[in-house]
Amino acid sequence: MDRLVFSAMTGARAALGQMAITANNLANASTPGFREQVAAFRAVPMGGDGANTRSFTIDTTPGSSFLQGSVESTGNAFDVAIADRGFFVVRRADGQEVYSRSGRLSVNAQGQLMGAGGFPLMGDGGPITIPPNSRPEIADDGTVTIFDGVSPQPQVIGRLKLVNPEPRSLSRAADGLFESQAVLGSAPLGEVRIKQGFLEGSNVSVAASMVALVSQQRMFDLNIKMVQNADTNARSANGIMSLSRG
Repeated sequence: MDRLVFSAMTGARAALGQMAITANNLANASTPGFREQVAAFRAVPMGGDGANTRSFTIDTTPGSSFLQGSVESTGNAFDVAIADRGFFVVRRADGQEVYSRSGRLSVNAQGQLMGAGGFPLMGDGGPITIPPNSRPEIADDGTVTIFDGVSPQPQVIGRLKLVNPEPRSLSRAADGLFESQAVLGSAPLGEVRIKQGFLEGSNVSVAASMVALVSQQRMFDLNIKMVQNADTNARSANGIMSLSRG
């Protein structure tokens, strides 16, 4: 295979992968707590005689931007936002605990608080259940109390499990939630602070992503043009060689 075709093909593949990631970021620009995905690529010199000035592209494992998204007031008791660093914990159907910044909560038919992905939101002692006809209040340390209209005093029913891992130790799963190889315990009391009635949005910049998408499309087109030029050159060379043999 012509080295020009090979190097241009790797560049086109990398640009196509970047476009897919950027398109996914744009699709989640309004998803609460979504962390922007970042794709990185690097150039590697090609070996062999006559290839010293050429390189091909290889991709690395996509990372994530953990910059905080915009936090807006909603007034909804089932909206909570993490003030700075930290993650909520939800439990998948297989029992694995995974992590998210999405604080849009709901209550299922059994009264359990549900978090990102429709999975149970974990408390320090397991899933938290909200009794019927009660109103929850969530303190900034994650303590959940309810007012049922019967008891004169609020009742503490649990505390949200809040973790504060090093973001670089987390990996994004196919469902968009983050996983850790280590089992994470709750952060010390007060280390992760939350605000009830607020919701953190995605940290994706739509304007920057649109600009990146245009740039990646042009890079893809440029590499495809190089493949076409290599094909044209090869055809011309074959024609010249055929004439010289004749």
